[in-house]
Amino acid sequence: MTGRNGAVYAAAVVGLGAMGSAALFHLTRRGLGTGDRRVIGLEQFEPGHDRGSSHGESRAIRLGYSEHPSYVPLLRRAFRNWRALEKLSETAFLTTTGILEAGKPGSRMVAGSLEACLLHHLPHERLDAAEVNRRFPAFALPDGYSAVWQSEGGFLQPEVADQAHRALAAAAGAEIATRARVLAIEPERDAVILRLADRQIAARRLVIAAGPWSADLLPQLRPVLALKRQVLCWYRPRNPAKFALGALPVFMVDGEDDILYGFPDFRGSGFKCASHLGSRVLAQADDARQDAGPEDERRTRRFLQTYLPEAAGPLLAMKTCIYTMTPDENFILDLLPEDPRIVVASPCSGHGYKFASVIGEVAADLALDGATAHDIGRFSIARFAGGTD
Repeated sequence: MTGRNGAVYAAAVVGLGAMGSAALFHLTRRGLGTGDRRVIGLEQFEPGHDRGSSHGESRAIRLGYSEHPSYVPLLRRAFRNWRALEKLSETAFLTTTGILEAGKPGSRMVAGSLEACLLHHLPHERLDAAEVNRRFPAFALPDGYSAVWQSEGGFLQPEVADQAHRALAAAAGAEIATRARVLAIEPERDAVILRLADRQIAARRLVIAAGPWSADLLPQLRPVLALKRQVLCWYRPRNPAKFALGALPVFMVDGEDDILYGFPDFRGSGFKCASHLGSRVLAQADDARQDAGPEDERRTRRFLQTYLPEAAGPLLAMKTCIYTMTPDENFILDLLPEDPRIVVASPCSGHGYKFASVIGEVAADLALDGATAHDIGRFSIARFAGGTD
């Protein structure tokens, strides 16, 4: 139940996807990683795997947040942290394209984005369908649709950013264990014990960033977590120039029967898009497979034929991933009520990746100080009172 030289770890992180990699990095920035302040990150697969929620080439980032205006201060910090990580790692992974959020009349997405922009005085434009179609010829939005344009939005490359977090953490002394699946968590008086198939590890503080596997480690959360299978598609557009980097922004379209988001082809792999609504609920994360099929593709193609018709060329690839959803679609980022030595920092309801750089910072604050200066009241476990027994 020890680290190197028989020492109990000062902290351990379970899961090294987006949130866990960021948490491990921020723990080392707080001085962990050397001497008697050892820290370890455990990943049940290999980092960068395609079984969870942190793969797929690109993730959107924006400031005006249609989900709720209260996310904006965290997003401002996330942007700063991502840029600082680029500088530290000497790696570029955040690309500014602008972001377009469009929708049918009465769209909550458009109204929510506009509300956040106005409340936080964010640069933005309101566009009608004709202006969207003129400015970005890939679109064919119907009359009556509207949009909010934010020039500061863009996308992150998750595999690159996550590797930067892990590499810097390792360089600062963090241990990284791969193929290390935690089977059980057993709090004891002097440490939290992590039981693996071949050994056990003891840590004074624990960050659980296991994404869709969170409920396997914390069964009390199972009643409030739903795992939604998502499918990502890549196409070769019929007119590639309209979908290239510089011509097409990152976008979300709230249509009549679906919500589609997409990205420009920035590295020759094709135009990427996906439904935000998911296809079905999984009983457990281990049920996930790379099993995207014709019906998944037909669903996306139907949407493209209406709103971005020249995108619907030959299919190049498909990938599945998982959203770990809470009932109110907000995050869980909190100390575990039963044991405040344990931080829960992962279930992000399908819109969390852009926040990873600040969620990792908050997780380190909670683990080492038991509190954070960031406003995370919206993400409390207590809001599910009665639903986590």
